[in-house]
Amino acid sequence: MSVLEADSEALLTAIRRLLAAKGVMTEGEIAQQRQSTDRAEPGQGARMVARAWTDPEYRALLLSDGAKAAEAMNIPMRGMPPLGVLANTDKAHHLIVCTLCSCYPKAVLGYPPYWYKSSAYRARAVRDPRGLLVDFGTVLPEELKIRVVDSSADFRWMVLPRRPDGTEGWSAERLAAIVRPGDMLGVTVPSA
Repeated sequence: MSVLEADSEALLTAIRRLLAAKGVMTEGEIAQQRQSTDRAEPGQGARMVARAWTDPEYRALLLSDGAKAAEAMNIPMRGMPPLGVLANTDKAHHLIVCTLCSCYPKAVLGYPPYWYKSSAYRARAVRDPRGLLVDFGTVLPEELKIRVVDSSADFRWMVLPRRPDGTEGWSAERLAAIVRPGDMLGVTVPSA
């Protein structure tokens, strides 16, 4: 173990002890939070999207309080920044970016894709969002407004994509299978 790794581990241990001593979180809660973060993966967000497509009450909850909607799906959100969810419509398409670094809704989508963290993605999303989408294979009608939304350390965002035509009558499980991470960031759109 290098000196830097040892220093980092010592710092983490001290922070955990301090959180426990101050009554913010117990050692067990910290361990549980770490485990839930390590288990997080895009399928969790996909199941949230599919449920929103099939359950109007859940959709309303998801759009009003993403963290509560995640908790309703047994995704722990304690200690996480608030989660906002933006619905794509026939008038507006949302594109999520973190212009400063790589703030990402890990609790519901797992670890970010490599391109999300790149400075090229961040700059292009702001400068030329329509061109960026084309690079991902997403061609949107010119009249569809693209809204770039900045995820931050204080507030994470994800997209509720439009439900694809031809999926009427599909189960939530089948719908979740067609939702990709890029769909929940707005760089791609799901298709049947």
